Amino acid sequence: MNPITIKLVADKYIQMALEEDINYEDVSTNAVMPNYKKGEVQLICKEDGIVAGLTVFERVFTLLDKDTKVVYNVKDGDVVQKGTVLAMVTGDIRVLLSGERTALNYLQRLSGIATYTYDIVQLLKGTKTKLLDTRKTTPGMRVFEKYAVRVGGGGNHRYNLSDGVLLKDNHIDAAGGVRNAVEAAKAYAPFVRKIEVEVENLDMVQEAVEAGADIIMLDNMTLDQMAEAIQLIDGRAETECSGNITKENIKKIIALGVDYVSSGALTHSAPILDISLKHLRVIDVD
Repeated sequence: MNPITIKLVADKYIQMALEEDINYEDVSTNAVMPNYKKGEVQLICKEDGIVAGLTVFERVFTLLDKDTKVVYNVKDGDVVQKGTVLAMVTGDIRVLLSGERTALNYLQRLSGIATYTYDIVQLLKGTKTKLLDTRKTTPGMRVFEKYAVRVGGGGNHRYNLSDGVLLKDNHIDAAGGVRNAVEAAKAYAPFVRKIEVEVENLDMVQEAVEAGADIIMLDNMTLDQMAEAIQLIDGRAETECSGNITKENIKKIIALGVDYVSSGALTHSAPILDISLKHLRVIDVD
């Protein structure tokens, strides 16, 4: 994550996370460390995976004290093994202790998403199918979680409701049908926006094609239904399948030749990657 994104977008969320964890003081730290002492602590990975979120991890500490220093042995996107020392963090021991949990929450969560995404991307190698995330993100975490998906090799679907046109079942019901919804979207949205339509059966597929949808999302269809839908679309629109796509079942979809698969599991079901701050020591300063 680049510094501009951090300052423009992410800082406010990191600040909120810190305020959630430190109401008005860190009682435990202030009890054992009432005054400034310089220290250092190792950032250690406790299982194999893909690391993501190092910049966010560091920003937690520098928001508390700009003089905190982090020296890295790895970078985002690196494959790391259990026992790897990812970085050394140096600074005011009170800051290291108070920021530890918030910083690790970000790093563990983002690394877990990157690892889970990476594993699925490996299953898609050699095919034309691309993996996308969804808007099923943790409130206040979207900018971080979608970044982690990219680090893991996946792609981002629309970032939010302002980012693209996706006509889902309730939009279609509100408009009175697929054709009406697509026509309304074409009349309203800027011409540079692609129009995607979520469909649930072959009749809706046919209507979406005839209405000129740019992307047709096959939602919660069986494999046989999706195969028939892709044949019906016949290259007249890009195809995406969605609905309970996970690492365990994605292989069954690859053979269909769909352009994209979108999976909410990337952000709502990825386990964390176990990472710890260990071996804190005081640095004597003359």
